[in-house]
Amino acid sequence: MHRNVRIVGATVIVAAVLAAVGFLSLYQLYVRPGPLRTEATVIVAKGANVADISTALQRARVVLSPLTFRAAARLRPGSPLRAGEYRFPPHVSMRQALAMLRSGETVVRRLTVPEGMTSRQVVALLNETESLVGEVVAPPVEGALLPATYDYSWGDSRSELIRRMSSAMSAVLDELWTARDPGLPLASPREALILASIVEKETAVPEERSRVAAVFLNRLRLGMRLQADPTVAYAVYGGSGQGPPLRSIDLQNPSPYNTYVANGLPPGPIANPGRAALLAVLQPASSEDLFFVANGTGGHAFARTLDEHNRNVARWRRQGGRLDAE
Repeated sequence: MHRNVRIVGATVIVAAVLAAVGFLSLYQLYVRPGPLRTEATVIVAKGANVADISTALQRARVVLSPLTFRAAARLRPGSPLRAGEYRFPPHVSMRQALAMLRSGETVVRRLTVPEGMTSRQVVALLNETESLVGEVVAPPVEGALLPATYDYSWGDSRSELIRRMSSAMSAVLDELWTARDPGLPLASPREALILASIVEKETAVPEERSRVAAVFLNRLRLGMRLQADPTVAYAVYGGSGQGPPLRSIDLQNPSPYNTYVANGLPPGPIANPGRAALLAVLQPASSEDLFFVANGTGGHAFARTLDEHNRNVARWRRQGGRLDAE
C-alpha cells in the first residue's frame, strides 16, 4: 500500500517537473529573439483567424512554431488580433509579434496628391494605388479635393480617402476665407477657390503665387478679362489635364471656361489648388501689376502698364520663347 502511494507520488512529482520544464521551454521560445533575419512585411487579411495568421507568420519566418503562437494567442489574455499590414523587425520575438498584432501597429503608408491635379487625375492616382480597396468611378467636382500628403493603411477604402480630401479642402477654405484680406473682389469662398485653381496652374514658383494672384485680382477690379492660358487648356482638354501645346485658334474657343472670350471668373475651378495657392488669393501681394509673361528662367516678368508688358514680351521672344503672356 505504502509502496503504491510512493510510486504515485513520485509519478506526480516527475509529471510536475516535466510540465514545468516544458512550460519553461515554451516560454523561452515565446520570449526569445525570433528567427527573422531581415525586416519582413506580413499582411493579415480581414476575417483571418489565429491559425491563418500563425501560418502566415511561419511563411515569413517571423515564428518557427505556428502551434506555439496559436497557443500563446489563446492562453495570453488580450484584445483580438487585428487585420492590416505589419512590418516586423529582425529577430522580433513571438511575444512582440503578438503585441503588435493586438495593438494594430500597422504600417503607415503615405499618398501625395500634387497641387494642380484635376479631380479626374486624383481618382486615377487612387485607382492605381494597389494597397487601397474599392474603385472610385465618378470623380468629385473640380476643386473639391485638397492636394496634400495623406496617411493611410493597407486595405483602406479609396472612397474614404476621397472623403478625407474633400473634408480637408472645406476646412482649409473656410479657415483662409475667414482670415482673408479686406476689399477683395471675391463674393464667396467658391470664387476664391476658382481663382486659386488658376493661380495654381499659372506658376510653379512658390514665391510668385501671391503676385500672380494680385494681377488677376487687379484685373477683376477693373473689369478686364483674365486671359489665363490654363483656362483655355481646361476649355479644350477638360479634366484630363493633358494635351498638346495650345494654338492661337484655341484662344477663340467659345467655352465659358476660356477667360480670353468670357468676362470674369470661369464657372468653376480648373484644378484642385493647394493651401498655398488659396492663401495667395486670399492674402495677395500688394501690387498694381496687370500683366506678366515668362522670363526664361522658370518664372515671370510682371508689369503695371501695357508698354512695359510689351517690352517684356519682346524680350521673351528674342530669347526664343513661346508666347505665354497674360
